[in-house]
Amino acid sequence: MRALPVPAVLIGRNERILGVNAKGQALLGAEIEGRHFITAIRQPAVLDAVEGVLADRQPRTTRMLTNDGAQDLTYEVQCSWLDHPGAEGALLSFEDVTHVAQAGQMRRDFVANVSHELRTPLTALLGFIETLRGPARDDAVARERFLGIMATEAERMERLVKDLLSLSRVESEERMRPTARVDLRALVEAALNRLQPLAETNGVRLIRDLPEAPVVVPGDEDQLHQVVTNLVENAIKYGGAEGEVTLRLAPVGDVAALRGPGTVISIRDQGPGIDLVHIPRLTERFYRVDSHRSREMGGTGLGLAIVKHIVNRHRGRLRIESEAGQGSEFTVTLPAVIATGG
Repeated sequence: MRALPVPAVLIGRNERILGVNAKGQALLGAEIEGRHFITAIRQPAVLDAVEGVLADRQPRTTRMLTNDGAQDLTYEVQCSWLDHPGAEGALLSFEDVTHVAQAGQMRRDFVANVSHELRTPLTALLGFIETLRGPARDDAVARERFLGIMATEAERMERLVKDLLSLSRVESEERMRPTARVDLRALVEAALNRLQPLAETNGVRLIRDLPEAPVVVPGDEDQLHQVVTNLVENAIKYGGAEGEVTLRLAPVGDVAALRGPGTVISIRDQGPGIDLVHIPRLTERFYRVDSHRSREMGGTGLGLAIVKHIVNRHRGRLRIESEAGQGSEFTVTLPAVIATGG
């Protein structure tokens, strides 16, 4: 039993615990040997499995839910009859399948979120189509207004599908570190020039704090362009009208987290700021501080999740700092050179 890589407990025909390995003691308690199994295992499903095996010697599988003080844990419990001289009984092994349960929950949450995001524009489209086929068939003014709203809702769905595909592609490549050389200074200039009309529409002044010389890093140019675009666009949209958005690009000497030199891109706005309670969850898929405002602005709730995965792929770091009434700052730190070894 000591050689088994998972928690294990042997329960004799007299319903007493005959043996337990170290991992079993860590899971169920240090001094359970010799005790009746009901006093050590207080999970009805597991107790039923043990009683069944002791009665008919047929193997059974069940699950046990517990908590280690930090998170909920799920164990798959295999219960089989052990026919060994002097140690006959039900042998229980506990396999930790918490990661499987969490992945399943994440999939269910993801499907539910996508369904919710698509349902609203689809319901609007179906309603307007029904109206245009019926009462508004000959109303030219209503038709033009409804078609405009329908176009907006269709564009919203298109953005969502585009972001979902982008997120899927980034996640599939996350373990593949990019090696192409990218001039961040030129990339940032191009991204800011593209976003200048949006800034002017929102009355926001873009301030550039860029070095004179090129700043070259190993990376994927399209993905890094997406990072800068997403962060600056968010700052323009949510940072408050008639304000300023400052983008600073600078090489830095030694970054402890990167174990070497790096390059910092920081985007700071003068908006209302973000409550500290929201910051740890900002990079979650579909998480929004203000859902209604985000949808009005055309947000899909996936932008920062995409940024996080791209930064992870580049072995970089993303830091979010904010204070109520003082604006927000998003900082991306990227390795300046390709690491060797490891």
